[in-house]
Amino acid sequence: MANSDPDKLMSKAEKLTKLSFTRWSTDWKAATELFEQAAIGYRMRKNNEKAKEAFEKASKGQEMISSFYGPWDAAKHMESAAALAKDLHRWNEVSDHYRKASDLYMECGRSQPASDALAKGASALEDTEPDEAIRMYNDACGILEEDGKEQMAFDLYRSSTSIYIKLEKYMDAAIFLLRWGAAADKCNAVNSQCKAYLSAIIVYLYAHDFKQAQKCYNDCTQITAFLGSDQHRCASKLFSAYREGDVEEIQRVAQSSAVSHLDHTIIRLARKLPTGDLEGIKAGAEDDDDLEALDDGDLT
Repeated sequence: MANSDPDKLMSKAEKLTKLSFTRWSTDWKAATELFEQAAIGYRMRKNNEKAKEAFEKASKGQEMISSFYGPWDAAKHMESAAALAKDLHRWNEVSDHYRKASDLYMECGRSQPASDALAKGASALEDTEPDEAIRMYNDACGILEEDGKEQMAFDLYRSSTSIYIKLEKYMDAAIFLLRWGAAADKCNAVNSQCKAYLSAIIVYLYAHDFKQAQKCYNDCTQITAFLGSDQHRCASKLFSAYREGDVEEIQRVAQSSAVSHLDHTIIRLARKLPTGDLEGIKAGAEDDDDLEALDDGDLT
């Protein structure tokens, strides 16, 4: 049947989905099989536009059939349509179709393929629609988090963080890294957890937000796993160097093995440290030390 004329298959399938004077009921089962055959035929002929349309209708047909495997097959067809929409540069359809496929997988109770569908859409949109890509990565992570599969989301956290940094949305990147750290904590992935926390601190420092970096560091030191890690020691050395205004020491720490084992996007930021007003940070740290000394000496 793959060699049959797909136009004729589509025409026959369309007739089976419509009522007429001679047809008083629709036959979605037979129509869906024809739509599927037409989609394959069009794809073999590299007619992506019509192949996409046929897969869209095959997906709808599987939903209409409402069989046990209906949502699963409908999702697979919708993913095929989404991939063709990508080839055709129909970016809105890429998002819509992958999201629809994800919803259909969720109807089957399958969180992993539902998340994967969103991730595929996000990956396809990274360059053209980065904000939507971030939303799709975020939703993909949420699906896995709700199902207790945080460890399966690590690549998604990484991809989303990379886009945030590319867009220079450093605060969002740091927050997402902390979310990654919390997810790693839930599945006892200590190394990934500590790397995520150090990465967040580096992002804050790169964004000239020393106070937020300090707060992040203080919060992370409340976590036992981080407190005894190489990443904690690296962060501690960074803050000491910042307080002393020691540019060479900051650059030396940025070259350390703890930093070298982070993701490439974070390494690139670390190697550009220090940024911003280092003298102002040093002066602020000295003022804080003076205040602490006064507090310690106040016996009244």
